[in-house]
Amino acid sequence: MLSDLVKSLEQGKDLDPHEIKLAIDALVSDEESVEVKASFLASLARKGETVEEIAGFASLLRDKAVSPQLDPAVRESPILDVCGTGGDHQNTFNISTTVALVASAAGVYVAKHGNRAVTSKSGSADVLESLGIPVDLPPDEAVDSLKEHGFVFLFAPHYHPAFKHIVPARKLCAAEGQRTIFNFLGPLLNPLKPSAQMIGVPKPEICGKLGKVLQSIGIARGMVVSGEVGGGGFLDEFSTVGLNHVAEFYQDRGFHESTTSPESFPIEKASIQDLAGGDAIENADIIRKLLQGNLKGPKLDAVLLNTAAALFVAGRANSMVSGWDLATDLLESGQAWDKLQNLCRS
Repeated sequence: MLSDLVKSLEQGKDLDPHEIKLAIDALVSDEESVEVKASFLASLARKGETVEEIAGFASLLRDKAVSPQLDPAVRESPILDVCGTGGDHQNTFNISTTVALVASAAGVYVAKHGNRAVTSKSGSADVLESLGIPVDLPPDEAVDSLKEHGFVFLFAPHYHPAFKHIVPARKLCAAEGQRTIFNFLGPLLNPLKPSAQMIGVPKPEICGKLGKVLQSIGIARGMVVSGEVGGGGFLDEFSTVGLNHVAEFYQDRGFHESTTSPESFPIEKASIQDLAGGDAIENADIIRKLLQGNLKGPKLDAVLLNTAAALFVAGRANSMVSGWDLATDLLESGQAWDKLQNLCRS
């Protein structure tokens, strides 16, 4: 089956919905060899994945995930996920994880879906574990944590058992330097299906495509960002050292792409080196200092700017400016530190 689809892809033909389902069924089974699976993924990437293909893969794979049953009252509230796709090779500290904690302190339900490190020294699971926050809760305890504490981390491998059939093919592609559709899919597969999502990507040209995918899989409020850091490099976060390329959509307005400058915020002049992180233990120490109010400067600016955007996406702030002010208050008042302490005791 996949061999036939490879031939079609190599002719430049896009996959239709039926072919997407056939492909996924083949990828998550043992009926096709690792080599054939890798050939399919490579051919799809070389053709260039369409919005419809990425959205189709995301929707069907999310349906195959372990799906925790949320309390109806929580489901009716905005639920936020904030993450990066990774792959920017900038080795910053865990900005989006810090943002998730601060946003939770603002009263936003945050369901962060993530994994251990792939291209960095410290993935979201690694640093949260170092902070003392549970990262391997079973589904029933995960939904209880979200209801009681307003925050939960969903460790991706626990919720996507079918992926064990795909990992060898992905590794084969990676060994050959070939990216695959799964470079896009990670942030799209949150099993709690959040209503609001902010995703960082390592290349500006991805923003519009991934934004349209978010919109098509049912996200009500979404933002995709790629930040310039100088020297032709980009960050899968809002950058405080260069322009930011943004694609966004909301229930009350249409899809919009723009380029924005961080200069409208009170941000110190800095370089990407000022945002450098280390391993999980070092990054956990950075986060503690930030939430305690003991670390100022570029790292704090990065957290404030990205939290401002996250609070806006979640509908907790009516603009990024008011989001910045709220984030500042949460950190200066100690509410963000209290949130971390409560999560560590949970």
